[in-house]
Amino acid sequence: MTDSTTDYAQWIGRQETTDDDLALAPALAAAATFDDTLTRFEKGSALPPLWHWFYFLPRAPQALLDVDGHPQRGGFMPPIPYPRRMFAGARMRFHRPLVIGQPARREATIRDIRQKSGRSGSLAFVSVVHNFYQDGLLCIEEEQDIVYREPGPAVACPRAIDWKPVPAGAWSRIVTPDPRLLFRFSALTFNAHRIHYDRPYATGEEGYPGLVVHGPLTAVLLMELARKHVARPVREFSFRGLAALFDLAPFRLVCTVDDGQLSLEAQAPDGALAMSASAELAAA
Repeated sequence: MTDSTTDYAQWIGRQETTDDDLALAPALAAAATFDDTLTRFEKGSALPPLWHWFYFLPRAPQALLDVDGHPQRGGFMPPIPYPRRMFAGARMRFHRPLVIGQPARREATIRDIRQKSGRSGSLAFVSVVHNFYQDGLLCIEEEQDIVYREPGPAVACPRAIDWKPVPAGAWSRIVTPDPRLLFRFSALTFNAHRIHYDRPYATGEEGYPGLVVHGPLTAVLLMELARKHVARPVREFSFRGLAALFDLAPFRLVCTVDDGQLSLEAQAPDGALAMSASAELAAA
C-alpha cells in the first residue's frame, strides 16, 4: 500500500465521455424498486431528479473487477490503494430534465485530488465533475466527492432508540433497508461493491456490522420523499454522507420546507445524523 505522499497530479484534468440512449427499462425498474405506481413512464417522459444515476453505467469486464467488486483503478479514476471507498457527497444543478428514449452524453472530468493523514488514518478525496447533455443542451451539472480510506477498526452496530418527534409540518418516512432493496439498487447502478450484498465480506473483510446501505440510495430516497410532496421542480440539490447505514434496523427520512428551500436528513437507528441534504425549488 502506498502512503499519502504518492502524487496523483497526472490524473487531475483527466476526462471520460459516456453515451447512453436512456432506454425506458431502467426507469421502469427504478419505479418498481421505489414502489412508485403513480408516475407514468414512457418514451419522452422526463427522468425524476437523481435518476440519471441509473444510466451512463460503468461496464468493466468481470476479469477487471477488484476483490471488493469495484473496477480496478488506474484508468479514469486514480489508483488510490485505500480499500474503503465511499460516495461521500455531491452538488448538482438541474437546468432541464433528461428525457427517456433520447440519446444523451455524460462528460466527466477529475477536478481535484487531495490527500491527508489524521488520527483515523490516511484518506484521499477525489472530486469528479459530471456534465450531462441532451440535444446539445446542458441538462445537469454534478460534482461528486469520492473518498478512499485506509482500513480501520470494526464499525460498531448502532443501538436503536426511539426517535424524537419530527417538526410540525415536516414529512417523514421510515425505511427498512433489507437485502432485497440493497440488491435491487446494486443492480440498477451495476454496482458490484460487495459491502452491499456479500455479508461475510462486509463483516469479515471490511469490519462493518452488516450490509452497507448505498449512499446514493439514501440520497435518492430523500429526493423521492420530496418528490412525493412537492410539485415544483428541484433546481439545485446537494447531500453529504456523515455516517454509514446498515441493513440491521430501520432508519428515518425527514424533510422540511421553508420558502422554496428543502432541508432533508436521514437519521440512523441511534438518532445520529447519517446524511444531510438540501434542495432549492424552482420559482412558483
